[in-house]
Amino acid sequence: MIHHVIRASFIKIDLLKVIWGGLFLVGYVTQPEAQAEDASTWVKKGEAALAAAKRLTPNNKPAKNVILFVGDGMGISTITAARIFQGQSKGMDGESNQLSFEKLPYVALSKTYSANQQTADSAPTMTAMVTGVKTNDGILSLNQSILSDEEDNAKVQAAKLITILELAERSGLSTGIVSTARITHATPAATYSHTSNRDWEDNHQVPIGSQVKDIAAQLIDNFAEKHSGNGLEVALGGGRTNFLPNTLTDPEYPEMKGRRTDGRNLVEEFKQKFNAHYVWNSTQFNAVDAKKTQRLLGLFEPSHMQYEHDRSKDVAGEPSLTEMTEKAIDILAQNKKGYFLMVEAGRIDHAHHAGNAYRALSDAVALSDAVKRTLEKIDLDNTLVIVTADHSHTFTIAGYPVRGNPILGKVVNPGSADFAKASDGKPYTTVSYSNGLGFHEHHSETEAPIVPRSGRVQDLTAIDTTNPNYHQEATVPLKSETHGAEDVAIFAGGPKAHLIQGAQEQSYIFYVMKEALGF
Repeated sequence: MIHHVIRASFIKIDLLKVIWGGLFLVGYVTQPEAQAEDASTWVKKGEAALAAAKRLTPNNKPAKNVILFVGDGMGISTITAARIFQGQSKGMDGESNQLSFEKLPYVALSKTYSANQQTADSAPTMTAMVTGVKTNDGILSLNQSILSDEEDNAKVQAAKLITILELAERSGLSTGIVSTARITHATPAATYSHTSNRDWEDNHQVPIGSQVKDIAAQLIDNFAEKHSGNGLEVALGGGRTNFLPNTLTDPEYPEMKGRRTDGRNLVEEFKQKFNAHYVWNSTQFNAVDAKKTQRLLGLFEPSHMQYEHDRSKDVAGEPSLTEMTEKAIDILAQNKKGYFLMVEAGRIDHAHHAGNAYRALSDAVALSDAVKRTLEKIDLDNTLVIVTADHSHTFTIAGYPVRGNPILGKVVNPGSADFAKASDGKPYTTVSYSNGLGFHEHHSETEAPIVPRSGRVQDLTAIDTTNPNYHQEATVPLKSETHGAEDVAIFAGGPKAHLIQGAQEQSYIFYVMKEALGF
């Protein structure tokens, strides 16, 4: 039988195999620690939180540094589930656990719609955050007068919006981007590039005859003029093939080549133009002495970096998001004027699109780990830290599971010794998706594509829904789960962080960063 004890404020969770009804199930037993919960528990917590809030004093000093963390697709339901997931993974009470950035003192809501869509993609949402202007879907750091796929470069140049990274460059600050996605992907690309199609990541994707530069080239070419700054000091993430010519073999995967058809080797150009150090595996990365390195380009995969769950299996080894963030800060902090750094946990979004909650939550926890290490390294007295998301997903947390029930498990109601049943007589999971690929028991990225299946296609009684390769059920069958349109959270600490309050347009984030840096 499956027993649940909910009187403890901290609960130890042990995974075990259970025999029930002649079937081999996966269940959980919760065991109370020494400290029990009662009414006084909530009184003490409430009084402590109130006392902490009363001690808050707005920091009106100018910020020397700004660090913007973006959990791509990290909606509020993802934060809630990741909080529980992390706590349960540590044998703690997941519900009362806190992710590192949830401890920041100021919180607001961000309205994520774009200029032309209720539910937006990452291009206009990140554009809003780094330029202060909302734009159309698929557009990077151009105003909404430009429609998707505009090939006229004169029109594109006329619609350019200056980004917070570009302002930092022009002001003599050091700048950096870190992402577990391709560094030419929408979120990091919005900080330094301007294009009418977020998919024009290398030159062969740009329509023949168009003079609009591809995103990878803009990482170098957009800093060619003196007034534009001296270029990024740090760029770490995936996307090697967008920087290499199609005549060069990838150093990690011999069967792959670069994608560029213009003959440019942007890795070599970046190294030569900026006198930069280049790495593509963990050994090289670990060997970099940040105190002796002025510029660092790291491209660790041909496309996106591995999910955190799969990172240890990578052929050449990859640094974690925490390790990349830490090294980026150490390099950027050498500039006495200060720095701007954007850090993206890009693969939260990709796992949600695949309907794979385990990897989405694992990568959200990885972002929390990166924020935790950052807060240990920096001084919040002079560094503004903002943690937010570009948009949400159709990821839901539902049912009435007992306190301590595994967040990725099947629902067990309080006082019950059996899984809760839906009207079809079968158990159901706490988390699921409104649309997407639907139920698949075990599936990894390396396998054949999944055929979308909606609804209750199989009895989950004997299925381990906590398996990393399990894909949650979905209501509407789609080849890729979609974004969600609800507001996302903004967490902040440091100079001017108290300006993060209320329910704001997503573009408001830019103005807080701009104000903090005194631009």
